[in-house]
Amino acid sequence: MINSVGVVRKEAENCNCLQVFFVSGSFKVDSVEAKKKEENFRETLRDMANSKYEYVKSFELEDEVMLPNLMVVRIDGRDFSRFSQVHEFEKPNDETALNLMNSCSAAVLEEFPDIIFAYGYSDEYSFVFKKTSRFYQRRASKILSLVASFFAAVYVTKWKEFFPQRKLLYAPSFSSKVVSCASAEVLQAYLAWRQQDCHANNQYDTCFWMLVKSGKSVSETQEILKDTQKQQKNELLFQKFGINYKTLPELFRQGSCLFKKKVEETVKHDENGNPVKRLRRKAVFVHSENIAGRSFWNEQPSLYNDLGHFTKDIGKIEPDFIRSFQFENKLLPLTWVVVRIDGCHFHSGCSRGV
Repeated sequence: MINSVGVVRKEAENCNCLQVFFVSGSFKVDSVEAKKKEENFRETLRDMANSKYEYVKSFELEDEVMLPNLMVVRIDGRDFSRFSQVHEFEKPNDETALNLMNSCSAAVLEEFPDIIFAYGYSDEYSFVFKKTSRFYQRRASKILSLVASFFAAVYVTKWKEFFPQRKLLYAPSFSSKVVSCASAEVLQAYLAWRQQDCHANNQYDTCFWMLVKSGKSVSETQEILKDTQKQQKNELLFQKFGINYKTLPELFRQGSCLFKKKVEETVKHDENGNPVKRLRRKAVFVHSENIAGRSFWNEQPSLYNDLGHFTKDIGKIEPDFIRSFQFENKLLPLTWVVVRIDGCHFHSGCSRGV
C-alpha cells in the first residue's frame, strides 16, 4: 500500500529544491538558503541512488580502460560530406572550416586538463590523455561522450565567429570512440597511421576535385584515379594543373597538432605598471610532416613526460596495431539498447541561481 503522505512530503522536498530556478524578479538567492536547498537536492539524489532501483546500475557496461594503457578519444564528423555540401564548404579544403575545427580542439584541451595532445585533419580529431589520468574512473563511455558532446557544442557556438555571413542550417554531430594504446610505441603507431591517412585522403581529394572542376564527371574522375599510386597522383597534379603537391599548405597536407606547452604569460601589473609574468601551460598549434617521429616528439617535454618517449622512428605500421585501432565493442543481437544522457555539472546551476 502506497503511503500518500510520504509521497506528498517527498514531492514537497523536490519542489523546494527546484524553487531556486524560479526566483521571481531576481536571480539572486540568499547564500544560506541556496546552500540548504543544494544540500536537500544532494540528499534527494542519495535517496534515489539507494532506492530499490539501484540494481539497474548492474546493467551498465563495464568499459574501464585499465592502466597503464594510454587513452585516445577520436571524434569523426557524422555524414560531414553532406554537412560540407549544404554549408558550401570549399573543395577540396576549406581553410576556414579547418580553423573552426582547430579552435574547437583548443577549447577541448582547455576544458579537460588531462588531455595532453591532439591531432586532427578534415573532420576528425584525436585527443590523447596523460598516461596517469583517472578521468571519470577511465570509463570509455563516459569519456567519449563528454569529449564528443563538448566538441559539437563548441562547434555550434563558434560558427558565427568563423562564418559570420553564413547561417548554420543544422547542428553537426560527431561519432566518437576510445582507442586503447598499451604503450608509447603503440601510441606512436596510432599517430603515424592517422597522419598517413591525412596525406592519402588529401592527395586523393585534391586530384579528385581538380579533375571535377576541369569538367570531368564524378564517374570519370573515379575511373582515372582508380589504382593510382602516390607518385602518379603527384604527376597528374603537376602535369595537368601545374600544382606541386609539396607546396600546398601544411594545414592541408599534414594536419594540425596541438599540445600544452609552458609559456610565459602576463598575469597582472605591479604598482609601477610593470608586467608580472608567470609560466602557464597553454595549448599551442604546430605543423609537422612526421608527428610520430622522435625528432618532433622527444623535443617536447610536456609530451614525453606525460605520455612517454618514442625510442625509435617508425617505418611500416604493424597490421595488428591497425586492427586494434579499428576494433569496436558491439552489443549482442536482440539486446535492448538504452542510451542515457546526463548533463555534466548541470546541478551546479542550482547553487548559482542560474
